[in-house]
Amino acid sequence: MPAYAIAHLRDAAPHPEIAEYIERIPGTFEPYGGRFLVHATPHETKEGSWPGHVVVIGFPGIAEARAWWESPAYQEIAPLRSRHIEGDIILVEGVPTGYDPAVTAKALRDMLPAE
Repeated sequence: MPAYAIAHLRDAAPHPEIAEYIERIPGTFEPYGGRFLVHATPHETKEGSWPGHVVVIGFPGIAEARAWWESPAYQEIAPLRSRHIEGDIILVEGVPTGYDPAVTAKALRDMLPAE
């Protein structure tokens, strides 16, 4: 099932190292089947607070996402970003084909105390 690297990046000031990072990052995730799904696009905050930017990179699976994150190629360029941009980054699996949220709702209801 697909997996995603999701970044919520804040306080990004223009810097030559950030430009270099952006130029080089595709070469680090393409060998793992990764591709940008969201990058440098505006977002609408509907609830809460979400300052900054959103980046989503899609992968064929969580193993490929982890391999990319841990790869020497990515680890080499990661400081170009982290020195200049605060943020949170997660790797997360998507749902399988045919996912039924009613099954999750039933499991949640089964955990609730009887009325």
